This record gives sequence, structure tokens and C-alpha cells, in this order.
Amino acid sequence: MKLFLNYLTIILSIFALQNFALAETNTLEKKPQNSQSEKIFPTNSQPQTPEEKLAAADRLYLAGEKAAAEKLYREVKEPFSEDIRAKVNRPQPVYEPTELPVTAQVYWRQAQEGLAKNRETQIFVSLELLVKEYPQFIPAHLQFAEALKTDEKTELALEVLHQAAGLYPNEPELIKATITALADEKKWLEASLSAQQFALMNPEHSLVNEFNQLAETYRKKFQSQLKSRLRRNAIANVVTGALGVAITGNPFAAMNAVQTTAMMLQGESRIGKNIAKSANKQLPMVEDEEILEYVNNMGKKLAEMTGRNEFEYNFYVVNDENLNAFALPGGQIFINLGAIMKTNSEAELAGLLAHELAHTVLSHGFKLMSEGNLVTSIVQYIPYAGGTASNLIVLNYSRKMERQADVLGTRILVSADYAADGVRNLMVTLNEGKENIGILAWLSTHPETAERVRYLEELIVNNGYNRYAYEGVVYHGKMRSKAKALLVEKKKDFSEI
Repeated sequence: MKLFLNYLTIILSIFALQNFALAETNTLEKKPQNSQSEKIFPTNSQPQTPEEKLAAADRLYLAGEKAAAEKLYREVKEPFSEDIRAKVNRPQPVYEPTELPVTAQVYWRQAQEGLAKNRETQIFVSLELLVKEYPQFIPAHLQFAEALKTDEKTELALEVLHQAAGLYPNEPELIKATITALADEKKWLEASLSAQQFALMNPEHSLVNEFNQLAETYRKKFQSQLKSRLRRNAIANVVTGALGVAITGNPFAAMNAVQTTAMMLQGESRIGKNIAKSANKQLPMVEDEEILEYVNNMGKKLAEMTGRNEFEYNFYVVNDENLNAFALPGGQIFINLGAIMKTNSEAELAGLLAHELAHTVLSHGFKLMSEGNLVTSIVQYIPYAGGTASNLIVLNYSRKMERQADVLGTRILVSADYAADGVRNLMVTLNEGKENIGILAWLSTHPETAERVRYLEELIVNNGYNRYAYEGVVYHGKMRSKAKALLVEKKKDFSEI
């Protein structure tokens, strides 16, 4: 009897369990599935703070729910000013005079009449008015530059072309004319870089191969020019260099024209690696594996978007609290630990890396070497015995170079699927940090941040770049905390010395 009751209990338990499972299955089938946002934050705990909203938006974005992510991003990010949003389009380039207003057509006819009758004043006055009042008419820029060249005003001709290319950097006819004018003046490096820049910034253009070929052709001419310069100046400069070492005791004093030229003949990659090796020995480098992996993975992802695969890119982190970074020729990028600690998201830090990468792929440092400025900067900023590491290399880029790096850096950022305003937001952070974190070396030689914020906003709006893409706040927050801890530890070590 007892055995029978045990069997009965087991059978009833199995039956009850089956009924419970069936009821639970029916309930689940009727219950709607949670949305992605509900998985991140329960319905009774929706994201409230900006940080929570950005974190939720990032997770939605990575899950492919981009519309839901954009909604949250928009709740956190303030819109650009109304005048920026209203100024969405520069006039489209025009090539046919019949598409111009009547006044512009009159200017053009007067210019053609002046050319036919060789009336110099009429030519220059008409074309100058035309390029000033109707800059979208590309043939006017080309003809004005050609007239100036014929009149042996080559510098003015180049200035006209550079200004026009600044307004319409994607117009191949303007860039070709600029390259030709530079080549006529035997400015081989500038000609090569102009061709290279067009190819990098317009990777889908039908003429990209032609511009790459122009870049290579003029790069070879520049190398040949360097060799000739080296042969001509070798003896005099070696003597000068020897005297510099004798007087100052500084080995970099010997880095005069001949040695700079000799370094340049090695190529961008070898130059960058040699200088990076020296910098690594003299600067306090971060060795934390997690920090280095974070920066390296981000950097490699961005580098893949640059279009210059001949470089071996390396990313280094310096144990310094200032928000600072610099790029060496050939893809050697250094950032401070303070750049991690003081940026607000991965997209913002990626903006800094993308900006420095843009300097590298546009060969800005290499160009400075041709002018002697890169070596001067290295002498000034790499610390020697008794020096401090807070002053890193600050290359004296021109405002034009900085703008090019901002623009290409933003395009690299967008290509890597980060929020398009990463570089723009970096500028805001730098500007806000002026009063709070002392002198920013990275900012001190750069254009005014308000100006940069404005033209980056115009760039984003004009090109329809997506501000509401991946920000990356959660893991970046972890890295910020780690960076702060490493800097505190460094200060503690110094205080105990």
C-alpha cells in the first residue's frame, strides 16, 4: 500500500508539472517581447540622466536599432545654432556662363572681350569682380589665375587657386590647375600633397587613380630634388652641424639642412619610427595593457579609413595629465593619458586620434621637415636631462593644415561609424578646459576653437554627416577612471622621491 501511494504521488507530481509548463508556455506566447530599450532599462526604470541616455543609445545603436538610438541621442545633444542649420548649402559650382545671373554674364563677356583685344585692365577688373561676387563660377577662377601667370604674377595666381580650392575642394579642375601651377614653380612636394589630398578626401571619385598617379609622380620629383640639394650642400652643412654639437653639446643641434634632407630621403615611415624611438626613451610612457589596447584598437580602426596603407601605424600613450597629442610622419601617433581622462566619450577621443591621423596621411609633418620646422619643434619639446614631460612635440602647423586635418579627421571619424561631431566636441572640450586645466599645449598653436567649432558644424550639416551615431560612453568612462588612477599614482610616486 505504501509503495502504491509513493507511485501515485510521483504520477500526480509529473502531471502537475506538465500542466504548469503548459500554462507557462501559453502565457509566454501571449506576452509581447520586450523592446531593446526595455532590455537595457526595465519599463519602470527608463534612462533619465544624460549619461544613462547616451549609454542606452549606444547599446541600441550597436544592436542595429538606429532610429531608437537617434531619439535618445537627440534628447542629450543640443542642436546646432539656427544660422548654421540655415546655412546648409554653399552655391553649387557652375561651369556654364548661361547659368549665371545677368550681371555675372556681363562680367564674363567683358573679360572675354578684354582677352580678345589684349586689354589687361579690363581682363583683371572683370575677372576679379566675378570671382569675388560669384565664386561658384569655376571657369572665372581658372581664367583669372591663367591671366595672372601670363602677367608673371605667379604667387597671386596660386593664391587665387588656393582660395577657390578652399571653397570648392572637391572640384577636380580647380585642384588640377593648382597642381600644375605648383609644378610650374617646381614646388614638387606641395603639388604631390595637393593631389594626394584630393584622392584621400574623394575616394569614390572617378579620377581618384589619376590624382594618386600625380601624387606619386611629383613625390618622385621631390625626392630627386632632395638628392640634388644634399649633394650641393653636404660639405658646408656638415661643418655647421659639427660646430653646433661642439658649442651646445646637443646632438640635435647637428640637425641642420643637410641632415634633415638626409632623413627625408629615408621616407616618411622611417623618419617617424626613428623619432618615435627617441620619444619613447625620453617620455614617461604608459604600460598599462588595458589602456594601450583601448587606444590601439581605436587607432587601428580609424587608420583603416585613411587610405594610406603603406604606413605602419603605431599608437603610444604618454603618462601626462595634459590634454595633448602629436603625430609624426609615417603613422606614429602619441596621445597623453590626460586626453583619455578629459574627453567625454570614445567618439571625442577618436576625434583627437582622427585629427592627428589626418596630419600624418596628409604628410603635414613631412612638409614641415622640408622647411626645417619639424626638427626645430623636436629640439624644443622633447625633454632632455632635467626636463619635464609636460611639453610634448607641438608642430607648427599652419591654419590651413589644421583645417585640412579637422575636415579629413571628421571624414575618417564618420567612415569608422562614430558620431560625426567627435572632432567638433573635442574643440568644445578644449575651449572649456582653458580655465580649468591650465595651458593646453595642443591648443596653443591651433586656430581659435570658436572658429573651428563653427566650420566643423557647417561641414557636418553641408555633408549630411550623422551626429547621432556611436558615442561610446560606458567603456570610455571606465578608461577615464583608470587614467585618473594612473595619474594619481604617478603624482604619489613623484612626491615620495
